[in-house]
Amino acid sequence: MARILIVDDQDNARSMLSEMLLAEDYVVDQAPTGETACAMVAENDYDLVITDLRMGEVGGLEVLRRTREASPLTHVIVMTAFGTIEDAVEAMRFGAHDFVQKPFVVEELLTKVSRAARTRSLAAAERAVASDFRERYNFGNIIGQSAEIRDILGRIVRIAPTDATVLITGESGTGKELVARAIHANSLRAERPFVSINCAALTETLLESELFGHVRGAFTGAVQTRKGLFEEANGGTFFFDEIAETPPSLQAKLLRAIQEGEIRRLGDNSSINVDARIIAATNQDLRSQIEEKRFREDLYYRLNVARFELPPLRERKEDIPPIVETFLEKYGKKMGRQATLGPGVMDHLLGYDFPGNIRELENLIEQGVALAQDGQVHLSDILPNASGNGKGRTPNPARQSLADIVHEVERDAIVRALRHVDGNKERAAALLGLSPTTLWRKMKRLQLDWP
Repeated sequence: MARILIVDDQDNARSMLSEMLLAEDYVVDQAPTGETACAMVAENDYDLVITDLRMGEVGGLEVLRRTREASPLTHVIVMTAFGTIEDAVEAMRFGAHDFVQKPFVVEELLTKVSRAARTRSLAAAERAVASDFRERYNFGNIIGQSAEIRDILGRIVRIAPTDATVLITGESGTGKELVARAIHANSLRAERPFVSINCAALTETLLESELFGHVRGAFTGAVQTRKGLFEEANGGTFFFDEIAETPPSLQAKLLRAIQEGEIRRLGDNSSINVDARIIAATNQDLRSQIEEKRFREDLYYRLNVARFELPPLRERKEDIPPIVETFLEKYGKKMGRQATLGPGVMDHLLGYDFPGNIRELENLIEQGVALAQDGQVHLSDILPNASGNGKGRTPNPARQSLADIVHEVERDAIVRALRHVDGNKERAAALLGLSPTTLWRKMKRLQLDWP
């Protein structure tokens, strides 16, 4: 049966509720103060916490907050005095599962406890199944329990065994390469190479040479014949990151390579057959790129056979706690120290929009673990310049064109990234999921000067 913690500073009320739940075969612990309750939830795994809101120095809201930080799957029911419904509303806003008013009706309370315990049990079972699913299909790096992530994992399992070309779209930092690697790992090509290239990181000439290789004397500096990445990926998977940054003049050759399965090295007239599955990713709207004659429509349709659209982190905030837990463990092991989140940190993370998505969250947690001095990551460790609600400016669409809104949001994200890394452009580019060259181009287009 479910394990329940009752928190109330009134002995009679606590004992009565405990006896009532024990009679229903629940396992029950008691805490006479909020401070004791916080210590107990940190050391034990409870399915449900039932807490009075108004207690001594540590009240029910603090118990609620600490429970959410220590065990995100644990449900909390708050008890409020008659006539203080606003307290219950505030508690629900901070993540309480339900509330009851004192004096409560026994049947009503037992119904709510039963419902909360059943929901918690189903969530735990689902998480265990998801864990087995991830282990079976090598999905360890794709973290989350949201419906969006479960749908993506299911589609990976269906698409991976085929040789279908895949197009992955989504904002920078949403994990597009992780999805590409998961598709490869579950394909029939899993034992063959996974080769990737960032199309924005190289000039047109270098990109063509990297992709197709060259023969000796093809250009100045080509002192010997060199295989290209397409040949390296033969039999395996080729991942094109930031495919939208491919120069239009190179897209025709890329289309031929994908469509015909053959390439030509620079400076060579003979063709080479290559068998590689193609996965491409972009954070751009390729439809708009086609309208602006910056991306070939025929290449788009060749790539867009199986489509994955990755949601930004702000649209699946229920995944933030398990992602944070994973990064705390990862960087704790890497740095040889254990760290947990301090007061208020999870609330701030849940209220922050993360323009850099998962990559930004990972950067914050790594920084926090590195700076933690007392075994806790405090808000000042990860966002020393944070102010307001952490969501940045909100554009006013009534007074701006769509282009203006996009430019403002893009500019705001770049400014925040630069501030976060003390103006280091290379680190800011990494945080935003861009190459330094792409960041420079965007800053130039936005007329953004930075010392």
